[in-house]
Amino acid sequence: MRLYLQAMPATAEAPRYVQIALEQDLLGGWTLYRESGVQGGKATLKREQFLERDDAMAAFEKARDAQLKRGFRVMFSQGLDGPYGS
Repeated sequence: MRLYLQAMPATAEAPRYVQIALEQDLLGGWTLYRESGVQGGKATLKREQFLERDDAMAAFEKARDAQLKRGFRVMFSQGLDGPYGS
């Protein structure tokens, strides 16, 4: 599942974005990817691994909620139960 969020700046700068993705690996574990940066610029990618799906989903939701509180808006979601996940 994947979620793409964006925050529009007040000036003519490029918008900031955050992409959060959760994928199951070949061994049954889960990997949470968090990418953030400025559109068209340098980005930062962080990866966190989990053994259990519930732990991975909790981390995904926590990362999503933190960005929504910071003013980011959901632009695209894929593989989620609702518009913002469960």
